Amino acid sequence: MTRAGKAGAAPSGRRMPPAAAVLAAALLTGGVLIGGGPAAGALPAAGAAGEAAAGRAPAPACPVTQLVANSAERMGATQVRITVVNEGPRACVLHGHPTIALAGQGSPDRNSPLVVHRLGAARPVLLPVGGTAETRISFTPVLGEAEGYCDSGGEPSVAPSVVVGVAGGLLQLAPDDGGDFALCGTAVRATAFRAPS
Repeated sequence: MTRAGKAGAAPSGRRMPPAAAVLAAALLTGGVLIGGGPAAGALPAAGAAGEAAAGRAPAPACPVTQLVANSAERMGATQVRITVVNEGPRACVLHGHPTIALAGQGSPDRNSPLVVHRLGAARPVLLPVGGTAETRISFTPVLGEAEGYCDSGGEPSVAPSVVVGVAGGLLQLAPDDGGDFALCGTAVRATAFRAPS
């Protein structure tokens, strides 16, 4: 019959190396069962997940220089969808609602800002390289044909392009059908940027 040695000693009476003693104590106090059982392997898996999470740096916020938007896609008479693409060298995070303005064909800095009523909570959207995020802009349409009119009695606003404020910069877009933007009033509704649905 073999006698159990003192804590920290091997059965032969030789002392265990300090690292082995620490590991043995951790296994005993942590309740990990040697040779199997429900808790076997729990610590290594949790440790690996923790190291992976700790080793991963969060993606930075998207700079506007890394984003591209080609056009505003009409979604019926009262809504357009604007999609931005991450064409930068690395993944980034986009967050928030856009600003919206009407503009001519010139510089995006020369625009007429619209009041934006924000829809939905803003959540971070991770954009890998080539990844996209979208916002939907809805507005009060112009009624009638040709010149058109506003139900409110006000004059319609018509412009060949829209300027979208995103990631601290401005992107100027034309409608995908080649027409103009036309709306009544000076306000639009915009969803927060989100992953494509």
